[in-house]
Amino acid sequence: MDGVCGYRLVKLACGAFSVHSLAEDETFHPVIGPVAEAEALYVRQLRLLERVRAHPGEFVVWDVGLGAAANAITVLRHTRSVRRPLRMVSFDHTLAPLRFAVAHARELGYLDGYECILEELLRVPCTAFCDGGRPVHWEVHRDDFPALISSPAATRLPCPDAILFDAFSPAKNPAMWTLPLFTRLFGLLDASRPCALATYSRSTMLRVTLLLAGFFVGSGHATGEKEETTLAANLASLIEEPLDRRWLARARRSNSAEPLREAVYRQAGLSDDSWERLLAHPQFR
Repeated sequence: MDGVCGYRLVKLACGAFSVHSLAEDETFHPVIGPVAEAEALYVRQLRLLERVRAHPGEFVVWDVGLGAAANAITVLRHTRSVRRPLRMVSFDHTLAPLRFAVAHARELGYLDGYECILEELLRVPCTAFCDGGRPVHWEVHRDDFPALISSPAATRLPCPDAILFDAFSPAKNPAMWTLPLFTRLFGLLDASRPCALATYSRSTMLRVTLLLAGFFVGSGHATGEKEETTLAANLASLIEEPLDRRWLARARRSNSAEPLREAVYRQAGLSDDSWERLLAHPQFR
């Protein structure tokens, strides 16, 4: 379908519709579709239903890369049977894909029942509503994410229990994948509050970056064309398949393992300093 405001609808091989960004030349959730990918990558992998049910108070989800809201809506829909308060904190530098998705809600399908809430979020930065009998607070931060979490304002954000990390790829958006960004993100977590992060990438560079930032890191479930994804957490027990010393040896040999330290994409093998820091990580002791 013809593009409007930089986006267009595309019909995927699985039959579902998704949103394509003309500027980035990338399709959101391109293989198995928005809902199936969000279910596999975030809902099941982060064990959200189980964790929300067991959580004593408000469960906080950081939705990094709001996009067309497929991840956030899928999380809401799959946890609405649990009568626990939920806070969704979404981040994106633009609301254009969300505006496009709302305008094409019928074709996309997954927004069904949440159109009015999304229309409100396009007008105001936060809203509160009852969803399946549980209270939900949803706030949207339209900002440059790396700049936002590096600022003093980041300390006033609600501490997350789960993070859906869905930025464009490092080659397209390197600022979202740097070691300083993930180090700051880890530093914002509450050590006494278990938090798990899932993302679609399985790259050695990303996994090294997460480890050096302080996270425990493991292999994540397959989704779409991805044989593996990545799961990280501030608590080792949240990682079902932690990376081991065999992975560490492969990382040492890789020519694309050194973290990005600035918003410029490049590939390089591990530096001696990075290697020593990996060896000292509690995960490999």
